[in-house]
Amino acid sequence: MKADGKTDREVNLLTGVPVATVRLWRRFGPPMQAAHVLAGTDLCPDCGLPAHEFKRLPATPYSYLLGVYLGDGCLSAHGGSWSLRITLDKAYPGIIEECRATIEALRGRTPAATPSRRDGSVVVTSAWKAWRCLFPQHGRGKKHERNIELADWQRELVACAPGSLLRGLIHTDGWRATNRVVSKGKTYEYPRYQFSNRSDDIRRIFTNACDALGIEWRSWTRYHVSVAKRSAVAQLDAYVGPKS
Repeated sequence: MKADGKTDREVNLLTGVPVATVRLWRRFGPPMQAAHVLAGTDLCPDCGLPAHEFKRLPATPYSYLLGVYLGDGCLSAHGGSWSLRITLDKAYPGIIEECRATIEALRGRTPAATPSRRDGSVVVTSAWKAWRCLFPQHGRGKKHERNIELADWQRELVACAPGSLLRGLIHTDGWRATNRVVSKGKTYEYPRYQFSNRSDDIRRIFTNACDALGIEWRSWTRYHVSVAKRSAVAQLDAYVGPKS
């Protein structure tokens, strides 16, 4: 219509599109969502972005970030978008940077990392409409007070990278420590992993990933899982290792 010499007002009268919108679209092009509609792209009904191809997500970074999210992550509505917040211990800058790099690999933008004024933590934050779709486990209340189940497409991705999931879970809710045992006057030391979460579902996700890799584990107190057998620790070391 503009190419035919019509003014913005004439376009407005013919289409019903506000004059200001006509002017913005003419100068800067239509917004991303409108551009996808005009191009015939299917859109996600939940976030309005192009329909997600979940199974084509990179399995290693997604599985790691899923573990981190289940451990110390949360989502909150932020205007028309969603904010992913991961709370990490500032004593482990390597984990903080790995988390940021993983989010950048999935999101395409480097997230902010803000030191907390209340304690010794750092909050990694990333805003994106798609976060709610990528983490369908989001819901009201604390994770251990509601069901946490993986979607079928998440199970397929985790099956491709169970070690990355374990790495993310241990980086947030687990640790590798030296266990000391005194027997007949002698002290024996050996490394072991422990994972602690009050959610039965999240602990089951952890132990299922261990089973997938053939890593032996046992329950240790109500909310803890222990990996202490030497061969099992060596297997887990290949994916996790000491925190840094």
